[in-house]
Amino acid sequence: MAAIAFDTLKFANKLKAVGVPDKQAEAEAEVLSEALEVNLKELVTNEALKRDLGDVELRLKHEIELVKLEMRDIERRMTIKLGTLMVLAIGVVATLVKLL
Repeated sequence: MAAIAFDTLKFANKLKAVGVPDKQAEAEAEVLSEALEVNLKELVTNEALKRDLGDVELRLKHEIELVKLEMRDIERRMTIKLGTLMVLAIGVVATLVKLL
């Protein structure tokens, strides 16, 4: 939550200085102060954004490493399958050569 100072007395005095009746100026200052308090409760600070961004960056780096590991595993399995297919193909060709 961000803390922002709002001077209700100063605000009310400025309204009074331009001709707003006293009670109305004080009521407007109070209402504006309450509205700011309610609306600023969920305001995010720069520090909170930076902290959350750092957390997201760490998680993203971790996920990228997991994807890289998975890709290496897939590459290894594909190499083994391709090698197996080549051996089988050579065997089939050798068998056909002997038979024909």
